[in-house]
Amino acid sequence: MRYLIAFVVMALFTTSTYSQQVEVGAFAGGANFIGDVGRTNYILPNAPVGGLIAKWNRSARHALRLTLLYGQLSADDTKSSDTRRQQRGYSFENNVAEASLGIEFNFWDYDLTEPLPQSTPYLYTGITYFRADHVLLDTGRNGNLVNEGTNWSFAIPMIMGYKEAVTEHIIGAFEIGARYALTDNLDGSWPEEYLGRREPSKEFGNRNTNDWYVFTGLTFTFTFGRKPCYCF
Repeated sequence: MRYLIAFVVMALFTTSTYSQQVEVGAFAGGANFIGDVGRTNYILPNAPVGGLIAKWNRSARHALRLTLLYGQLSADDTKSSDTRRQQRGYSFENNVAEASLGIEFNFWDYDLTEPLPQSTPYLYTGITYFRADHVLLDTGRNGNLVNEGTNWSFAIPMIMGYKEAVTEHIIGAFEIGARYALTDNLDGSWPEEYLGRREPSKEFGNRNTNDWYVFTGLTFTFTFGRKPCYCF
């Protein structure tokens, strides 16, 4: 984690720019959970997510980006293709509120001073801090998953998208973003994180893998400020 933080900080200050253009807008889409409960599909949105996004274009190839998102994670063993999960029958819902700061890298030059349309695929990574609930089996492995306590944790976002400036001041994008959470208890599989002690009768799943969640959706941002002049 400390190497990722150092990389983000260095990237922010390697370019000297003037009159950078700022983008502010909204994100809307769907969320899905990847863990020890429910389906095993990597990308299959089944719950809503939305929020705000802001970018500071520091060059034609990268931008500083901030997102504030709120989504729901929902998983149900009965909808899984794994017969063992179907027989087990666990299910849960968990709400996630996250703030993420990092660097968006453009595959191609994305220069808003050039004639439109301007478009490019992009990658984003950085640091995410989120709030969710801890989840716990109420009466052991034959019980039900219930939400208890607050789970504050970090995640590493790995996002790929495609954006296009459709007008001089409106930019649309589609992206798929996986978050590797630094917790294994968004689904209740490792209650030690909440209880502070081992409780084997309430543990299940694979202890060697943390939870993931994926946000898939569209963004629309509006630009303001003077046209950027990228100076190196």
